[in-house]
Amino acid sequence: MRRPQRSALALAAALALASLPGAAGAQDASPTGPVPLTVGLGYIPSVQFAQFYLADEAGYYRDAGLDVTFQNQIDPELITLIGQGAVDIGMGDGTSVIPARSQGIPVRYAATIYARFPSVVFGRAASGVTTPADLAGKRLGTPGRYGTSWVMLQALLGSAGLTPDDLEIVLYPDYGQGVAVAAGQVDVATGFANNEPVQLALTGDEVTILRVDDVVPLPGPGLVTSDATLAAKGDALRAFVAATLRAMETIAADPQAGLDATFAHVPELAADPDTQRAILLATIDGWQNAYTDEHGLGAVDPAAWATTIDFLAGLPESPVAGPVAAEDVITTELLPS
Repeated sequence: MRRPQRSALALAAALALASLPGAAGAQDASPTGPVPLTVGLGYIPSVQFAQFYLADEAGYYRDAGLDVTFQNQIDPELITLIGQGAVDIGMGDGTSVIPARSQGIPVRYAATIYARFPSVVFGRAASGVTTPADLAGKRLGTPGRYGTSWVMLQALLGSAGLTPDDLEIVLYPDYGQGVAVAAGQVDVATGFANNEPVQLALTGDEVTILRVDDVVPLPGPGLVTSDATLAAKGDALRAFVAATLRAMETIAADPQAGLDATFAHVPELAADPDTQRAILLATIDGWQNAYTDEHGLGAVDPAAWATTIDFLAGLPESPVAGPVAAEDVITTELLPS
């Protein structure tokens, strides 16, 4: 697993945090009190959100003058809530943000959390699937013909001159495709690099994973906010991003700190620490790619977003409703400079 070097951008994040009102060694918080922020994380509490738990448990948010409340919502609902201002900032990926913006929902992607797209195709090594071309004729399990996993799958297949019609698609709307792979009901399935393949590997199986990153640089989940919230709470959002990046740096250097914070926030996860550690290590690995190695954790790559927009717009059943450009869907003003 790669360990990020402390880049100038990441160091700036810590320095920005230290200079914020209420930070250690800085002036006291505003007499109006901490700024409330509602933060949408995802469907269920998970060690995948360790950086947020650490920033909360260690007081990074509090010291930055923030009063953070976490909220869990599935991604399609969360993007809408962010656009409406009901949630100040939350997790969303490019394949959700781009269609939303094209439909007039005023959201922007402000900081990268997953620099490597976490949605993957995985299976037992015995399946013989080592390249996208090997998917031809295979049985593949997936929750449905929609969302990030479906976009990722189309990209992988397209790179080998294939379409979904070239394999047998088996739907698992209850998200049981990982169990189906383990039981031999399907050859491969869509999933997340820090979830189903990790669970399968822990059973002793040798696992193969196909990633989309080399095909098209789909932007992974990151921090998304709305135009209105950006204008009204820009300083607070900037402090939140700095504190979260600081926590990511801490956990990348010391994963146990992330586990401890997660277990404090979600005690039931402590019942299986080995599994949680494996998931966290896979999560940390997903925070980094060549671009963040050069520009720091959280960096947003405009060129990758432009490529993704072109790719989504060119799909046979494109989720992009109208013209949209990279500058319409991203902002870098919340990142440490």
